[in-house]
Amino acid sequence: MGRPAFLFACALLLLAASTASASKIVEHTFYVQNLTVDRLCNRRVINAVNGSLPGPTVRVREGDTLVVHVFNKSPYNMTIHWHGVFQILSAWADGPSMVTQCPILPGSKYTYKFKISKQEGTLWWHAHVSWLRATVHGALIIRPRAGSSYPFPKPYKEVPILLGEWWNANVVDVENQALATGAAPNISDAYTINGWPGDLYPCSQNQMYKLKVEQGKTYLLRIINAALNNQLFYKIANHKMTVVAIDASYTKPYVTDVVVAAPGQTLDVLLTADQPVGSYYMAARAYASAAGVPFDNTTTRGVVVYDGAPSSATPLMPALPAFNDTPTAHKFYSNITSLIGGPHWVPVPRTVDYKMFVTIGLGLEVCPANTTCQGPINGTKLSASMNNESFVLPTSLSMLQAFFFNVGGVYTTDFPAKPPIQFDYTNSSVNNNLPLLFAPKGTKVTKLKFNSTVEIILQNTAILGIENHPMHIHGFDFHVLAQGFGNYNPAEDRKKLNFFNPQMRNTIGVPVGGWAVIRFRANNPGVWLMHCHLDAHLPLGLATAFVVENGPTPDTTLPPPPADLPQC
Repeated sequence: MGRPAFLFACALLLLAASTASASKIVEHTFYVQNLTVDRLCNRRVINAVNGSLPGPTVRVREGDTLVVHVFNKSPYNMTIHWHGVFQILSAWADGPSMVTQCPILPGSKYTYKFKISKQEGTLWWHAHVSWLRATVHGALIIRPRAGSSYPFPKPYKEVPILLGEWWNANVVDVENQALATGAAPNISDAYTINGWPGDLYPCSQNQMYKLKVEQGKTYLLRIINAALNNQLFYKIANHKMTVVAIDASYTKPYVTDVVVAAPGQTLDVLLTADQPVGSYYMAARAYASAAGVPFDNTTTRGVVVYDGAPSSATPLMPALPAFNDTPTAHKFYSNITSLIGGPHWVPVPRTVDYKMFVTIGLGLEVCPANTTCQGPINGTKLSASMNNESFVLPTSLSMLQAFFFNVGGVYTTDFPAKPPIQFDYTNSSVNNNLPLLFAPKGTKVTKLKFNSTVEIILQNTAILGIENHPMHIHGFDFHVLAQGFGNYNPAEDRKKLNFFNPQMRNTIGVPVGGWAVIRFRANNPGVWLMHCHLDAHLPLGLATAFVVENGPTPDTTLPPPPADLPQC
């Protein structure tokens, strides 16, 4: 080897070594246990991680390996889901109960270990059992590798903003009561910003989040909708925000004075403190698209306080959109595009191996014998379904264990690729056809070849009413090729598909009474849940799963489960 070639080879080795050394093992310990807090004139016992609400912020860099030891000292079964993390070849760490693991029993522990690969931005972690994520959640912030930078000017500071939902009750009891009676669950009593309700609620004058800023500085707000059942508008008085990422995918900068996020979605926005020195409220309230359905119609607020602002100054309040302002919500959801050529940008797969048309919405089930139900029609309970199949989680073995060990009887692979009956999906007259309102219960999934490309048309229905459904897919990001209202019309709506710079997400709010077209590559073996991220709808059956087969090589094959994987 000549001297120049030798020096070049040495340089490459040094570069590889420096890149490898830049990746770290980031280790945390989570203690999930009871915590007594005062909110809204009430003293409540909640479940929380490490004695805080929200729980600890986890900060990593792309390429790092995250290790989290979870000790369940709560009275409930527990799992932690790392919402939006790809979990490439680490499906055992994904977290949804009875999908990728059995729950961590009270008094037990489990260690989650996985590598953060090809992702940057804001994600989050939360409990994936019952309604426990109402208080068991926190931010997961992924920065670029050491030596790399953001594709936008470096902010002065980074600030997590977690939007939450609060009940003056035990949330497990709220869910259990709804499931027992078949009625809709009781609505929340407040919304929160970083765990605090704000001064519009009783006994909350001093329970308000405050963000102190310096005039002229730019801040990166990492906004997470951690609410259980409500999409939320968010504004800051007299300030604009520049969206630079959604669901940990970089976007073309988008300037707006209001953002909206569905449960599970995240937003990275740049906020420049460019207003006169003073105090300005930040506020959030529901975007509630289902007509006539009760919802928490309150407003949470925090305050942005400029350095040097007089303490006596009355903060300015933003004018929030009306709760049913679908045009504003749709404008925001549909106008965001990806940052072509940005870090980890992925072009749209142009060939499709597996096409699905999936209806999503509510429904009914018959009330069990010798019980009284309080569903919309006498003798019924609320239910939900996709393609007329209402999903039921297994009870004896997790689906991923059944996949890995080839155990039958846990699920079947016959989830329909299209609805069994075609109808006028978004016409309320469907409610006159009672058989369409009742879907059979089962655990049906879709089996996919490794590296196949999947296109799904998600179609809302008007069964029991139309609303915006936030749909989340575990294990993958997907391209949002188009979204619109009414019934999807292939002759016209295929023309609207964006193959150039569509946004990428892991959770999409399918428009109220409308549809969305998404596409992803199934390049990650395992079992991956697709479900509505409204916690009121998941236990009713608005879910299914994808079983992605192993690839042809050892590095595309799911490894065995860890030794401490919880057993049922």
